[in-house]
Amino acid sequence: MSSIAAYVYCLVKAKSRPSLAKAPRGLPGATAPEAVQVSTGLWLIVADVPLSVYGPGPLADSLGNLEWVSEVAIAHESVVEFFSRVRAATTVPMKLFTMFSSRDRAIADVRSRRRELAGIIKRIADAEEWGVRVAFEPATARGGTAAPRGSSGGAAFLAAKRDARDSAREAIQHASDTAEESFDVLCGVARASRRRDDPPAGASSPPLLDATFLVSHGDRARFKAAARTAAAECRRAGARMMLTGPWPAYSFVQALQVPEAD
Repeated sequence: MSSIAAYVYCLVKAKSRPSLAKAPRGLPGATAPEAVQVSTGLWLIVADVPLSVYGPGPLADSLGNLEWVSEVAIAHESVVEFFSRVRAATTVPMKLFTMFSSRDRAIADVRSRRRELAGIIKRIADAEEWGVRVAFEPATARGGTAAPRGSSGGAAFLAAKRDARDSAREAIQHASDTAEESFDVLCGVARASRRRDDPPAGASSPPLLDATFLVSHGDRARFKAAARTAAAECRRAGARMMLTGPWPAYSFVQALQVPEAD
């Protein structure tokens, strides 16, 4: 039984073998990344990883160690981002911990999905991913929302409290509507878009908008300009827009369904 598995970082479509010069070292404990040919113009970026660390049992035990998982995730992303910057190439990123029992198994799996992968490559070619998140920040809303003060009359205090609650509800709705308008504007520039349903870790409340956009390289400046304008509109509506990217198109590819390493 083998003591190693084939770890897959990404798939690269290029006319020639991608250069490994100055490539990041990759995952801790793994061999250096290599480019393995799948077919003409198609390359898997792989490395060997020890099953004593990355096998099903040890990996399950390590997933609770957030510091270790973060280190591995950063190492994985650094390799994918390196190859995504290769000129005249399209990089299909794989999810973290994509592994096969052997390189031959990885190659066979990719070949069996050639039609599906061809569609993915066509969709993300010459494009990059940007993230947009809009969060409500009442302190930035125009006019703000004043809290009711104590009053000699209980009825007056309750009325003021009700008015403040109604004002807060209206402010949130206005900010939410503005976030939706921003999404529509950015969709008009992007090649594709996807909403993220899961709230970000550590968030006290769900964002008004959490989405990713697939943007053609040639539209980068136009997308960023549209995002700046949308951010200003959100700010006036009492919300803050955060723009991140560019990234490899993680949100616009379907990762390989991987059998467990033997």
